[in-house]
Amino acid sequence: MESTPFAEALLPAQVDAIAPDGSQVRLLVRLPGGSMAHFELGPGEVSRPTQHRTVSEAWYIVQGLGRMWRRQDGTEREIDLRPGTALTIPVGTAFQFRNTGVAPLAAVGVTMPPWPGEDEAMDVDGPWAPQLMA
Repeated sequence: MESTPFAEALLPAQVDAIAPDGSQVRLLVRLPGGSMAHFELGPGEVSRPTQHRTVSEAWYIVQGLGRMWRRQDGTEREIDLRPGTALTIPVGTAFQFRNTGVAPLAAVGVTMPPWPGEDEAMDVDGPWAPQLMA
């Protein structure tokens, strides 16, 4: 069998995991410097506020409508989410997001370095009460 440095993936139909924030995760591809996943939050859902210990993320919204709250070093910001929105979540940033639309809110996220495991995320205080269906 031939070894290759390349990886490819189609978006899995089944959810691979539930993120610490409560969103559904479908794993895509991984490199030594980062990993890519698809995150989804259902209509009316609000994630748990979370902060990462060692990873940064870049998100690109592919479907739905929502709001993202982020806080780091005394600076807070809320932005609207819609398809085409790109944003960063630098290491140590507290964040929370919510679906304000009628369709799933979906994003593709790149985690740098790759997600290290379940001890990575910690609960923090956020602006909204979490509301998750599953």
